[in-house]
Amino acid sequence: MSHSTGRRIVIAIDGPAGAGKSTLARRLAARLGFTYIDSGAMYRAVALWALRRNIDPSDRYRMQQLARAASIRFEPGSSRVWLNGEDVTEAIRDPDVSAAASVAATGAGLRQALVEQQRAMAVSASVVMEGRDIGSVVFPDADVKVFLDAGQEERVRRRVAELGQRQALPPEAEKAVAVQIKERDTRDRTRSEAPLVQAPDAIYVDSSGLSAEQVEESVLRIVRQRLSNGREHS
Repeated sequence: MSHSTGRRIVIAIDGPAGAGKSTLARRLAARLGFTYIDSGAMYRAVALWALRRNIDPSDRYRMQQLARAASIRFEPGSSRVWLNGEDVTEAIRDPDVSAAASVAATGAGLRQALVEQQRAMAVSASVVMEGRDIGSVVFPDADVKVFLDAGQEERVRRRVAELGQRQALPPEAEKAVAVQIKERDTRDRTRSEAPLVQAPDAIYVDSSGLSAEQVEESVLRIVRQRLSNGREHS
């Protein structure tokens, strides 16, 4: 897929926790040769820095300062995440960091600081970005918007499987993850700052019962259709 016009392409993928957004975004970026921006990793990176410095993630002013000072970089062609020159790919997946990031993400100042960084990344490269408010807030003019969803049970199952690859899980893990996802859904949909909503021009994709390959193929079809549909695209 060429973009000889020099115009940068933005693909926005939104949806609730555990719908498979990261997997899809990573695969699409690799397939199209675009840069994958993991918005969640950016919040996690700032949260990790805050925890290391004993800053309360609900302290909105301090979190905004950290976000502005943070140098967050994604390694092209991989899913490595760098914070201030350190590879934090594994560290930001710690459950404590996830919890802190979710609290921090409700702060308007922090969000604004990271949105500015995200928009700057899309100026220099074509990007695939996933999160909760990418098509609605971060890139309202994105070339392609997808809202990826899945049934709650399926999302819990996927998240447990994902965690189980990294560490041995106790038997009650599934129940804990179910509670977490339910709380996360409520917080994401009801927060005043950039809540999780489906943008009016986003295409709804239900990934329940589909493999990662099937989701990728169906979204690639949407991308190709959108980009060849009278856009400055060959």
